[in-house]
Amino acid sequence: MLPPPRLVTLDDAPALAALLRENREFLAPYEPHRDESYYTDEGQRAELTAVLDAHAAGTMAPYVVLAPTGEVAGRITLAGIVRGALLSGAVGYWVARRHTRKGLASAAVAHVVRTAFDELGLHRVEAGTLPDNVASQAVLARNGFERYGLAPRYLRIAGRWQDHVLFQVLNARLEEPDGVSS
Repeated sequence: MLPPPRLVTLDDAPALAALLRENREFLAPYEPHRDESYYTDEGQRAELTAVLDAHAAGTMAPYVVLAPTGEVAGRITLAGIVRGALLSGAVGYWVARRHTRKGLASAAVAHVVRTAFDELGLHRVEAGTLPDNVASQAVLARNGFERYGLAPRYLRIAGRWQDHVLFQVLNARLEEPDGVSS
């Protein structure tokens, strides 16, 4: 059985920095261009400080993905958490190349969706992928996400504005039986 993701800590900075350096070329087609400092322990400590501040504010749930051995294998984040009438968040994730095709991303997404629905009371979790990222699309499909659109030139990835396929999964427990929302 795979360990569930856990909340990031500042102590994860060195492991994440090492993974990011090791996987820089592997992740490059799916990531924005980053300053060199992002790949350092200090850069990751600054990144984790920011995401933990957002977590304390209730707008983000940042986790590390863990390998069966317990070592850090990647990151998964529920970001942009919005309350009120929307009750939504967006999931994003990456797993180091040596840990791909082992079910880690699928299990991590399942955990974050359960957390979003059961603990945070969200109605919707969304995700976006590059159109050719079929591996990530398969992870989302395994977790009940449905494609709902295409966002032209959505994010600046790998140095250029790129289209993204948009997916969502809805919390069926929050659906109104008569179709009328409260």
